Amino acid sequence: MTLHDLPKMFHSYSDGWSELIRIHPTMARVFVLYAMPLSLLPPAMVTYSMEVSPGAVFPQMVPALSGGEALAVGVAFYIAELLMVLLMASIIQDMGELVDAAPGYHDAFMLAAIAPTPLWLSSLALFVPSPWVVGLAVAVAWLASAALILHGVCPLFGITDHGKGRLMGSFVLALGVVAWLALLVVLALVMSIVMGLR
Repeated sequence: MTLHDLPKMFHSYSDGWSELIRIHPTMARVFVLYAMPLSLLPPAMVTYSMEVSPGAVFPQMVPALSGGEALAVGVAFYIAELLMVLLMASIIQDMGELVDAAPGYHDAFMLAAIAPTPLWLSSLALFVPSPWVVGLAVAVAWLASAALILHGVCPLFGITDHGKGRLMGSFVLALGVVAWLALLVVLALVMSIVMGLR
């Protein structure tokens, strides 16, 4: 799979996905070369937004986070994102039983690592200091992530019944929403802890 394949994966059950299955990259390779770099975007962009346009998208902190505090929050959020990819893969693998599928951890991990790509990229909208632009970008990113999940479940998990594939995809999508909200809670908790230590 290359970045050239990604756009096809939003609307196809085969294009891009079959290439990913054929290449069968190791989890370590996908984690280090794909998930880790893309997971850097949200903490970096949140820090950028708070520093360059305080209060425009996120509530302004008074006093503003120092460089060390921003780094601590960013690192904690980054680690939480990476752990969430691994946790999601494990839960997705277990959810296969709901549709009589038995995905391996490798295939569940591929879906868990690829599906959040639009959400990671949507953080680039923070270059525009507008909550409306950011909100729209996140909404579009969620639709794109849903498309990746719904089109990736069948080929990755070997599900031939599209009804079962949609059911599994719906469960994974619901789990993704919960995971995303959990990450936002983690971010808020880490920021409150950092501010409480001042």
